[in-house]
Amino acid sequence: MTYLRRTLVTVLVALLLGALFSAAPAAAENRWRTHEGTIDGADFLVKVPKRWNGTLVLYSHGLYVEPWKPERIMLATRPETEEWLLGQGYALAASNYKGVFGHAIEEALTDQIALLDWFQATVGRPRRTVTSGMSMGAVISLKLAENNPGRFDGVLTQCGEYDVNGTWNSALDMLFALKTLLAPDADIDLVRPRDPQAAQAALEAVVAEAQKTDAGRARIALAGALGAIPGWALAHEPEPTVPADRLAQQALWVTGAYLYGYGPAARPEIERRAGGNPSSNTGIDYRRQLTRSTGLDLVRHAYRAGGMDPEADLDRLAAAPRISADPEARAYLHRHTVARGTTPSPVLTAHTTGDGGAVAGQARWYGDQVRRNGDPGLLRQTYVSRGGHCSFNAAEEIVLLRTLLSRVDDGRWPSTDPRRLTAAATALGSAYRLVPDLFDPQGGEKAMSPLFTRFTPPAHPRPSSESR
Repeated sequence: MTYLRRTLVTVLVALLLGALFSAAPAAAENRWRTHEGTIDGADFLVKVPKRWNGTLVLYSHGLYVEPWKPERIMLATRPETEEWLLGQGYALAASNYKGVFGHAIEEALTDQIALLDWFQATVGRPRRTVTSGMSMGAVISLKLAENNPGRFDGVLTQCGEYDVNGTWNSALDMLFALKTLLAPDADIDLVRPRDPQAAQAALEAVVAEAQKTDAGRARIALAGALGAIPGWALAHEPEPTVPADRLAQQALWVTGAYLYGYGPAARPEIERRAGGNPSSNTGIDYRRQLTRSTGLDLVRHAYRAGGMDPEADLDRLAAAPRISADPEARAYLHRHTVARGTTPSPVLTAHTTGDGGAVAGQARWYGDQVRRNGDPGLLRQTYVSRGGHCSFNAAEEIVLLRTLLSRVDDGRWPSTDPRRLTAAATALGSAYRLVPDLFDPQGGEKAMSPLFTRFTPPAHPRPSSESR
């Protein structure tokens, strides 16, 4: 059982924040020229159709968890999208970033521009350049445009983390709740871990034991609600309506993503980059945070099932000693991993409604950033009714790219009405409908119809604007 759980976690974390495929589809590669190489230590891949239409799509991938990485550099979120774009005459380029693994956002912001410079000097100056990215690659794409005004004509982001600093704070909230409520006397370092692997193993054991009881599952639900984690994780299944099913799927996110992706074993990588601990829960009122959470009803249901009073646990959280950030580390993360929302070019975002890896509140927070610092007329935000993180099919990705390019060409947005987007994606045909399920340890895919929807995300639980 332990082996199977760890196998699932390895696959989940790799797919959750990184690539969704490792091999390109079969195609007539004589239709394009391939360039591969290394620029200042960063491997890159470029494909240019022989009948290039003058547009370059610069793609930014998500986070890779060592030692896993795809067999080849990604040029789109879905392999079918890559094939379609090349067939339509688009040039594609991507870097694997120096170091490849971990939160290499600072490196990516340099390496992607170096690749764009190489492309212009070696292949030619594009008529238009758009940048596209998924998960961690979404904030990379946005910051590429924000840091280099005039270099990009448009930005497409999918399943984006726009406030990575806020994600680490939210993850700390959840892990803090798990430790405080499940093992208050255990010697487990959530930040600055003295023995990361031992701390990770201890926290894993505590949470695994908690999952066996109603009381333990209620406290896992409380932790999930503090992070606004939805009760929908399985991309290949409809959104659950029974509370017990919603709690089980919420727990998949908490234990299968945050415990492992942001736990003690993951801390050394981000703290090394930032030069210390960037996360804090000083001054956070968890009772207020739960009251504002869309997971409040699930918590109440779970606590009733366990015959417990959540108020007692909230009192314990309120009394527990807090964790402070190292100011320089917090400043590093804010500087490199938080989108400002200045919109120097049109931006189109897409999120699945059941995303617990990069919660949909991230998109809402980015919209607020644009209203504060940019031009709201340059932003459109779209949603797909589906569970999972980055669980888009190629039809949806292609229609999003076409919508962005139409805005670039015409100077005005075409309709982003969900019915129109769904119809356009459906018209592409069945070859573009495969969707991955991140909680399938075999990496299974299933054909699913495009399904854009109207959606108002809950608020980002711990935005950086509240943690500085």
